[in-house]
Amino acid sequence: MRYLFQLDPEHKVLGFIYGIATDMSVPARNALIITAWVLCAVIAYLLGSLNSAIIVSRYKYKQDIRSFGSGNAGLTNMHRVYGKDGAVYTLIGDIAKQLVSVIVGSLLLGRSGAYLAGAFCMIGHIFPVYYRFKGGKGVLTAATMILIIDPMIFAVLFVIFALVLIFTKYVSLSSIIAAISYPAVIRIAYGMEHPFELFFALFTGCVVIFMHRTNIFRLFNNQESKFSFRKKPETQEILDMEDKENDSDNTYYPPATKKNKKKK
Repeated sequence: MRYLFQLDPEHKVLGFIYGIATDMSVPARNALIITAWVLCAVIAYLLGSLNSAIIVSRYKYKQDIRSFGSGNAGLTNMHRVYGKDGAVYTLIGDIAKQLVSVIVGSLLLGRSGAYLAGAFCMIGHIFPVYYRFKGGKGVLTAATMILIIDPMIFAVLFVIFALVLIFTKYVSLSSIIAAISYPAVIRIAYGMEHPFELFFALFTGCVVIFMHRTNIFRLFNNQESKFSFRKKPETQEILDMEDKENDSDNTYYPPATKKNKKKK
């Protein structure tokens, strides 16, 4: 949040609800602030529910990403199934919705609103109301929130993520380690000066780790798929990927490749 407030050092724009409420009576001020918090959370959740991976897979590829690969509607699975183009479109969409959420939250309620909106956008991404509450794991939306609010903290976490990914090739493990590191980095950087930030860092980290619970199981059993920068995996590789999460049906029907078409 320090970065945003450096752009508005006198707080004339960010958190304007608090400015309006200053001259109000206590009951009216509390009612206005509570309404703003609820509005901020609802807007961010609805924006977060717009799952870019599902939208791109449906309108560009005429399929549902949740039926292929790991069954997860996230960036990594989009890259595995549809290659770099699908991943880029998903990346842009997920960054955009979190960017709008954090800006709206910061305009309404300043630092606290930015974190609140970022958290609810992440929740919306994980449990989208438009898609039967089945979405992604929230890593990209969480990373975007951190980048917008505090680029220096993001830079540290990105280095941690990148190093783990380079040495292990596991995106899930990299995300988990970064999630564990997030509250620790906040604590080391700022101490207990801003407990509000530490609380949201702990919340975000716990949510990301929880959403990777099946990945943790596969990592312990040496069954987790490694990340590859190749354009697109072969059909057999997709079939051999991790079991579909939160679903007992592990049957996959990935798009047919040219190689398979020739066999037919």
